[in-house]
Amino acid sequence: MRLSVLDQTPIPAGSSAGDALRNSIDLAGRTEALGYHRYWVAEHHNTLGLAGSAPEILVGHIAQATETLRVGTGGVMLPHYSPLKVAESFKVLSALHPGRIDLGLGRAPGSDQVTAVALSQTRQPPSAQHYPAMVAELDGWLRDALPEESAFHGRVTATPVVEEPPPIFLLGSSPDSAALAAHFGLPLAFADFITMADGPSITHAYRRQYDTDGRNAEPYVLIAASVICAETDEEAQALAEPVKLWRQRGLSGPIPTPEETAAHRPGPLDIPAQRKPMIVGSPATVKAGVEEMVRAYGADEFMAVTIVWSHEARVRSYELLADAFAL
Repeated sequence: MRLSVLDQTPIPAGSSAGDALRNSIDLAGRTEALGYHRYWVAEHHNTLGLAGSAPEILVGHIAQATETLRVGTGGVMLPHYSPLKVAESFKVLSALHPGRIDLGLGRAPGSDQVTAVALSQTRQPPSAQHYPAMVAELDGWLRDALPEESAFHGRVTATPVVEEPPPIFLLGSSPDSAALAAHFGLPLAFADFITMADGPSITHAYRRQYDTDGRNAEPYVLIAASVICAETDEEAQALAEPVKLWRQRGLSGPIPTPEETAAHRPGPLDIPAQRKPMIVGSPATVKAGVEEMVRAYGADEFMAVTIVWSHEARVRSYELLADAFAL
């Protein structure tokens, strides 16, 4: 099983967005040295606690600061953008860093609906019904293989032309997203940490429905889940408390400090009902939780999403997780 990183670029209280972005670049280098396979960054808008509003820019900086790590997006929210523009952005990244760039695509707004309208050139909310056609068009631009019926076939080329375009992953947290990935024959990146859906049944259905005549001959399941690992279960639970408060606040504002969290409410906080529990604990506890989830999902790869107030504690969490799995 491969072990990877999904980074939402959290902004801890008392630091700036620039600090958070530099933390992401630092974390990527450290996780590369630890043996992680992949490092993806997310796209969020109008979310003051997360700095990653332009993942394609951050991908370039992280790829430049690393050597072997696969770097990509988890993901680009495609309904906001022109498929040609996305294809060209990622072709540039692939030309600069051949064989190391991934393109994870999502159909969610990555924001609230008002922000989604503000992002739209037409000032209309993006329509999910156009998403499958946008994915197909983007795939055609990346591979220089638009269908003959396209108005752009033979007339427009997505530049630069590259020998190895980035692979597409479809992000999802619902049966519809998984079915679309199966239809196109694309890898599925399932976001367990943002959904209450029955993930294992969705990923197993993806494998059953998978079109082996699609882009890839075999299905591939990557799951992303929230993980906090520390030396002891008690220390990990303490690190999780500010994150629980931040979740209760609807991800509004920076990640609270431990002192702010303690002042807010003495005693343990609950995870909001619409959020999956995090995998929290010592290396042995976390390893058991990850292995149980991987078995349930039938996953090929596990992507850890770790948010804590302290950057060093976040780095340490990934170190302990790597040690637990002997990367």
